[in-house]
Amino acid sequence: MKFVQIIDFETERIDEVRRRMDEYEEQSRTQGRTTAPTARMLLKDRANGNRYLAVVEFPDHETAMANSDAPETGELAQQLSALMTRPPVYTDCDVVEQHTGK
Repeated sequence: MKFVQIIDFETERIDEVRRRMDEYEEQSRTQGRTTAPTARMLLKDRANGNRYLAVVEFPDHETAMANSDAPETGELAQQLSALMTRPPVYTDCDVVEQHTGK
């Protein structure tokens, strides 16, 4: 079953956050990491311009947990936390249903 983690965070330095996330994904691809996310979406809260939600998709919960345990992921989390104005809130979800547009 697909698994999604939603990361709710606030930052005034979103360009730096995005750059670091892109670097992490590029590094994951070049190193052939099999636990890397399969998709990522970044959402901006219209009511609070410094609040964002990162929606990160994995093939399953086990892959996500292996990714969380990777040293590279811990390093990314520390770097991103330094750019945030409050600690992130994580929500773990199983994908029950998914539809795509035509």
